[in-house]
Amino acid sequence: MINYKTRLLVLSVFALLAVNVNAKNTGNICGIAGLETCPTPVDKNLPDVKNMLTWNKAERLIGFRNDYRAYPGDIFKHGAAFPLPHAEKNLANASYSVNGQNYHLADYIKRENVTGLLVIKNGKIAYEYYGGGNTKNTLWTSRSVGKSIVSTLLGAAIKDGKIKSLDDKLTVYKPDLKGTAWEDVTLKQLLQHTSGVNWNEDYTNPASDFSRLTQCEANADTYHCVAKLVYGVSRRADVKPGEIWSYTTGGAWLLGDILEQATGMPIAHYLEQKIWIPFGMASDGVWHSYELGKHDMGGHGFNATLEDWGRFGLFVLRNGTLRNGQTILPDGWIKEASQWNTAKNSVSVAHPEGIYGYQWWNNSVPANAGMVEPKGGADTREALWALGIFGQIIAVNQKENLVMVQWSTWDKAEPSFNAEPLETSLMFNAIAQALKN
Repeated sequence: MINYKTRLLVLSVFALLAVNVNAKNTGNICGIAGLETCPTPVDKNLPDVKNMLTWNKAERLIGFRNDYRAYPGDIFKHGAAFPLPHAEKNLANASYSVNGQNYHLADYIKRENVTGLLVIKNGKIAYEYYGGGNTKNTLWTSRSVGKSIVSTLLGAAIKDGKIKSLDDKLTVYKPDLKGTAWEDVTLKQLLQHTSGVNWNEDYTNPASDFSRLTQCEANADTYHCVAKLVYGVSRRADVKPGEIWSYTTGGAWLLGDILEQATGMPIAHYLEQKIWIPFGMASDGVWHSYELGKHDMGGHGFNATLEDWGRFGLFVLRNGTLRNGQTILPDGWIKEASQWNTAKNSVSVAHPEGIYGYQWWNNSVPANAGMVEPKGGADTREALWALGIFGQIIAVNQKENLVMVQWSTWDKAEPSFNAEPLETSLMFNAIAQALKN
């Protein structure tokens, strides 16, 4: 077996050869040497990444489909494509209502600024849509959908014996966390975002921790800039790990770093080795890297085609089982990942069962939502939702044998559950019901 260092050397040689191929075929405008296919469209003028949180809708469209070349990135190569046969269904009449107003699928696409939508039922594509000039070859960025992928890879690392237990403290894998606010946090608490550290995720506040992280990403020496930010967080003396749910992209970055420490390779290459090649994704992807070949961003930065987003959803739907029947996740991992935690702030009147699992969301229709239809009928509380800011989604519903993927450029990074996320859950319910027949 080729060791990892040899593999890096081979990939480096391949990348150098690919520069000439790209230069000949595309003028190297893709910006990433080594990609088998140049994603399309390739936009010439990209918005400044330091303003990512305040881009307008047009800038988000361009920025999100060019994220793979706006930042440094590690490529993950594809395998022999897992077949996705087409069995198109007429979903034009699938509809939902909010406050007495009825909306159909075409209305939903317009209202949610949808730039890509994929529905896979019983392993077949029932519906596929591209908007804003996106194509089958577009690599769209995940934002925090990447967190759900990292949590799945953590399961693979446990199956591989690289990580012993979710009950391990973080210091088992990163001893340099001793003396920090993370010292007594376990891997499970990090996965569930119940670390209890002080972290401001406010996407509208230029001084928030998340905004500061994006500024690190826009400048040189990103890894050490982000590490300094994350290692420097504090905690209240009266808040113990596991007590309070608080969404923390800094913690997700740390989880990715621990995964890399345990596996001895960057996230992109572990994803390639465990899922992308053996399951059979059809196209190469790119993961936002803080140090090429060493450190990728565990909180976001996954870039892939719409159909490969869907294939990842199928991988989860199949409980991590490959085409050869091998399962690369621990028994019961996916079910465990959707056991919503009941820490303070995770439980609410809207979601009394909790809203967050192992970096997967519960985006079922809120229990207190009034004047909405359809409220249920598709077992949405059993579905896992990978959610990223501005409307990036992978929804996996095992009971319905259904995967739905959405790319969007919402006006707000994080609308309230009674806004775009509500209409998304209603529309997905309506699609699930329409496909029952």
